[in-house]
Amino acid sequence: MPDLKLAKLPDRTPVKIAITVQPELNAALRQYAEVYRTTYGEAESISELIPFMLDAFLASDRGFAKAQKGGLSDAPPDTGTRRRTRRASSQPSLPTSTEE
Repeated sequence: MPDLKLAKLPDRTPVKIAITVQPELNAALRQYAEVYRTTYGEAESISELIPFMLDAFLASDRGFAKAQKGGLSDAPPDTGTRRRTRRASSQPSLPTSTEE
């Protein structure tokens, strides 16, 4: 096999993640999309904006960058032994919606 300068390309298969947000966050996301439209003159859906927003957030999180440099694994966490850090909500979970 030849020794190529370019390594094998990573998996680029998109992963769909469905989330449920509180009404206040939904309103803020809609407002952000509107500000984006007036700023750049092009409308983008909330679902198109969110991945870039998350990417910008992670890129600016110094604590996360430090953890990555410290050897944070790409492997998913072992959910069987991990302690929950968030309080359990007393509200029932809502069905996931794909509406924006």
